[in-house]
Amino acid sequence: MTDLRIVRVDDTADDSALVNWRHVHNTIIPTAVLSHAETAERARRNRLAVACLDEVTVGCSTVRPPAPGSSVATVIARVLPEYRGRGFGEQVYARALAEARELGAEVIETCVLETNPEGLRFARARGFTETERYVLPGDTVAFIDLRLA
Repeated sequence: MTDLRIVRVDDTADDSALVNWRHVHNTIIPTAVLSHAETAERARRNRLAVACLDEVTVGCSTVRPPAPGSSVATVIARVLPEYRGRGFGEQVYARALAEARELGAEVIETCVLETNPEGLRFARARGFTETERYVLPGDTVAFIDLRLA
């Protein structure tokens, strides 16, 4: 398995990591495309990171920290389709999971778009079970919420 360089989005001097995170998100979640401003706002609320193999971005992660008084965090690992099946998702997920645990998470959730069967298999293979399906207003594709058992 090749090691990735995983970079926190807000750790960069310029916004190239933010642009790369947004590219991966928008490619994998085409039903909820984010603008640059929305991505920057998300980076202020959550822990975002991009995964790079040499200088090529292959994936990203989101860690939504537990809310005050909660022990639930959301961990989302994404890998572009052309880089799947090489162990990159496992590296991105492991780092994001460790970060969520460092933030005090005792319960881990994730979210997968219904049209991403590889992502759903990945989550289930790591012990996540479905808790809810919902369609955002104006959409036709469901999001699937899962919780780590």
